[in-house]
Amino acid sequence: MFASAILLCLCVLFILLQLTTRRPKNFPPGPPLVPVLGNLLEMTVGSPLEDFERLRKTYGNVYSLFFGSRPAVIVNGIKAVREALVTNAKDFAGRPQGLLVADLSENEGVILADYGPRWKDHRRFALTNLRNFGMGKSAMEEKIHQEIKFIIDTMDENIGKTMSPESMIYLATSNIVCRVLFNARYNQNDDFINVIIKGYSENAKILNGLSSTLCEAFPILRKLPLPVSKLFKNVKNAENFVHVLLAEHKKTRVPGQPRDFIDSYLDEMEKDTEKDSTFSEDQMCTFVLDLHFAGTDTTSNTMLTLFLYLTSKPQMQERCQEEIDRVLEGKDQASFEDRHQMHYMQAMIHEVQRVANIVPLNVFHATVVDTELMGYSIPKGTLVIPNMKSVLSEEGQWKYPHEFNPENFLNEQGEFVKPEAFMPFSTGIRMCLGEGLARMELFLIPVMLLRKFKLIWPEDAGEPDYTQIFGGTMSPQPYRIKVQPRSTQ
Repeated sequence: MFASAILLCLCVLFILLQLTTRRPKNFPPGPPLVPVLGNLLEMTVGSPLEDFERLRKTYGNVYSLFFGSRPAVIVNGIKAVREALVTNAKDFAGRPQGLLVADLSENEGVILADYGPRWKDHRRFALTNLRNFGMGKSAMEEKIHQEIKFIIDTMDENIGKTMSPESMIYLATSNIVCRVLFNARYNQNDDFINVIIKGYSENAKILNGLSSTLCEAFPILRKLPLPVSKLFKNVKNAENFVHVLLAEHKKTRVPGQPRDFIDSYLDEMEKDTEKDSTFSEDQMCTFVLDLHFAGTDTTSNTMLTLFLYLTSKPQMQERCQEEIDRVLEGKDQASFEDRHQMHYMQAMIHEVQRVANIVPLNVFHATVVDTELMGYSIPKGTLVIPNMKSVLSEEGQWKYPHEFNPENFLNEQGEFVKPEAFMPFSTGIRMCLGEGLARMELFLIPVMLLRKFKLIWPEDAGEPDYTQIFGGTMSPQPYRIKVQPRSTQ
């Protein structure tokens, strides 16, 4: 009875706190607040992108929404986004704490870790070691070409058939990262794929559901037996798998002679023996999972979107192939440097990145100090959401902002140019760690496949559906292709 009374009092207090929610002085404007819910009724479950654009037309490029009692500032357009993420980068470099995804990582790793000494140490370590293991160098190109051979074998086996490219591309991008992180590659039926990659996929669906939306607004609901509990189970399974790899590395490593990222991290732990060291085994597990996810999910979904457009737009595919044949004439394989001579291929890839907009709401930021943005006052700890869709389709920044057209990246001479508003890897001090690797994969893989194969939209497949599936990352609708060998005479 006493416990029930306390629970009732807490609920009443919680509601009273919600009822008193107000926008702070000089805070960005936004729609009227509904008691308890804030602005949740303004949002469409599943995809807020159209809602954000609708509200932008009413309240401007910087406006606020309340998810329950939690305020968030939505930042739109290149001017406001650059002011937040570049001009005032350190002020906006935090990650919001208390969100569901933040609870999953427990502020460890590098993607969702808050701004501070641990994040700085691990970002610096990642940049150094990714370079050491070939990022941006010919050694990384060779790793990619080794994986391309497996893709070609798969496509050769499916000549004349219809096939889904999804698992093939996802496995390839995963293995390129795994070669760096674990000095290993995996096949489709290995436990790594079943535990980690399928866990990613399941978590993406859960995070995009109604229960996750409610749990973001009302954290107390996370204690209930809702689908979100599966999120934590999947993350724990993935961490356990990495702990197994860690134990194997401890047995076989030679200190000072790292074979991969895990070995380098263990070397760093031995060097950094101070009590307040930011390096630990638990931190390492989240760290490598972050790097694997970031290097696999975004790149594979961009690649799948690229193949969707290449397959369904045969004239564009043929133009790419003509350029590839001309530039690679007499060469066994492409190099990353060849991109400078493939202006249309470059334009095609970048236009896919622009339209695909794989991380449409960036990774949420948070202010680490009281600051200002476009004349508004933003208190410390405020959730900040950069709307990258508003930048990648901003009128005045692109020739054809609302349609797919590689001419967005070609000048009057047909040369590749990259507008300032092109920022699919974000910008500022928290921009994507794996940009160099992703750019290399997005060039080498399609170039080598288009040199050898013609990709055909199946006659019985109906009209292509370019509508994307919204999630933490965007992905194309499932589709199938036909593969045909081509002559390069």
